[in-house]
Amino acid sequence: MLTNRINTLSESITIAITTLAQELKAQGKDVLSFSAGEPDFGTPQVIKDAAIEAINNDFTKYTAVDGIVALKEAVAVKLKRDNGLEYALNQIIVSNGAKHSLFNLFSATIDKGDEVIIPAPYWVTYPELVRYCGGDVVEILTDDTSAFKITPKQLKSAITPNTKMLILTSPSNPTGSVYTKEELIALGKVLEGTNIIVASDEMYEKLIYDGEFISSAAVSQDMFERTVTINGLSKSVAMTGWRFGYMAAFNTELIKATKKLQSQSTSNINSITQMAAIAGLDGRADVDIEMMRKAFATRRDEAVELFNAVNGLSVLKPDGAFYLFVNIKEVSKDSLIFAKDLLEQKEVAVVPGVAFGSEGYFRFSFATDIESIRKGIKRIEEFVKDLTVSTEKN
Repeated sequence: MLTNRINTLSESITIAITTLAQELKAQGKDVLSFSAGEPDFGTPQVIKDAAIEAINNDFTKYTAVDGIVALKEAVAVKLKRDNGLEYALNQIIVSNGAKHSLFNLFSATIDKGDEVIIPAPYWVTYPELVRYCGGDVVEILTDDTSAFKITPKQLKSAITPNTKMLILTSPSNPTGSVYTKEELIALGKVLEGTNIIVASDEMYEKLIYDGEFISSAAVSQDMFERTVTINGLSKSVAMTGWRFGYMAAFNTELIKATKKLQSQSTSNINSITQMAAIAGLDGRADVDIEMMRKAFATRRDEAVELFNAVNGLSVLKPDGAFYLFVNIKEVSKDSLIFAKDLLEQKEVAVVPGVAFGSEGYFRFSFATDIESIRKGIKRIEEFVKDLTVSTEKN
């Protein structure tokens, strides 16, 4: 009854673990969850006020499929102000979250047999969507020694005549790694003379703690013309449930194709969210963004220190996002079993590294209060001690 392509999809492990943690909490368990990829802060009041105003003004009808003009103008201004990128309105489309933007992009560009290069560890959705669209995933494995970033040499070795796309995520989910301008330039030079599309996922751009954020499309004219920039407001202004994402591309035919697909699937995104998103893009929420960034930075610093004090565990200090990718190779060879046992025995939820294509790690979200972080890491330390003692006995 079901199609082959739907049977290729796997359920998101991050969502599955978060859901299980919520169910255990509902049963009265003292579960500490560090699996969710969303800020623990509320949406800024200025954004909520814009939404309320839209409702009161009856801005509740259909809009243009690709977004209202005022919103696309706000996206264009933001891209020029923050990233040094100039896009016309017909080079921008807004969708139901960045995940929807990626689905539209992959659906419009990837055919059976096309290869998509994905650095690992990766966000769990990338390979699933590529395979759903008939493409083949080509992974480039990275680890702590390279700060989880690919090198030009690795990229060159992965390219074949069938390569259609490279996915770059900076800051990274799950590692928090951020590519520098020099690193992006070097990767861009490898791509010169090819028709390879760069899908640049920049969802965490506002959450930078060390260094600076550079958009992939901003490092050269060649990269600008081949890069599709994907972003949104879920992480920067805590609008996960509002479902707003956008895509910008030099290639107007690509934007036109995704608009055609969206017109026959979801049509426009929520009209009220569109008005609220303008307030999240135009600077009115900048104070809130900075408040959240500083809070995350404080949590990051303490969490890194606490984890690196646990025998058998180690973690690099991430430059961005709100995740730690903790190395457990000294204590476990199976991150899925590690995460399952940790949840059952210590009631702590983390995401196993294997979900992100990298065995030997788990992802820990520090998008929660500092007391929970301290308590959670203490439980993890106790679990690791028990695990070590059990291993020694065997």
